Amino acid sequence: MRTQMVLGALAMAATLSAPAKAVEAFQDPGGVRESGARLLMCDACHEGGRSKATVPIIAGQQENYILKQLRDFRSGDRKFEIMKWMADSLTQEDVAPAAAYFAKKSWPAKVTNAAATPAPRGVAVCQACHAQNFMGAVQAEGMTTPRLAGQSYEYLVDSMRKFAEGERTNNADMVQIMKGISAADRDAMARYLSAL
Repeated sequence: MRTQMVLGALAMAATLSAPAKAVEAFQDPGGVRESGARLLMCDACHEGGRSKATVPIIAGQQENYILKQLRDFRSGDRKFEIMKWMADSLTQEDVAPAAAYFAKKSWPAKVTNAAATPAPRGVAVCQACHAQNFMGAVQAEGMTTPRLAGQSYEYLVDSMRKFAEGERTNNADMVQIMKGISAADRDAMARYLSAL
């Protein structure tokens, strides 16, 4: 209940302080103002889809991946209290337009050029599902993998740890893969991928 009150207050503050153009930019494809207000709440953490630290970048992320994550948060297959509440605040009709809205945004431009570093041990296994360039891809069974290239280091290393420790279980393949990779190698992989 306390989390809901805090998020509600954040959403209201964001709505009231946002310039008119920003509020209009968050209108969903159907033009429903209430849906736009819900998307403004996403901005409190995802900063218009461009996140920092352990909050993932969702602007320009694979649409079907975003959709799956929203469904997993709603069903409880992926557990994170704030995102469960946020996903549940969307109506069933809002879920697909919200995923499409963020997927159509541009991935954030790199702030600095990272020095070219050799690919660390283990990162090649990521290419089997996330594509050669780590941009994400639709798999043969229809599942979509997320873009890893340029995602924040903090989010990547934390997600890999959660899979490895069985804390995040909404992808059984990732649980098994990450369990087989040492913490040091996961750290090197996250640094490499975030710099792409």
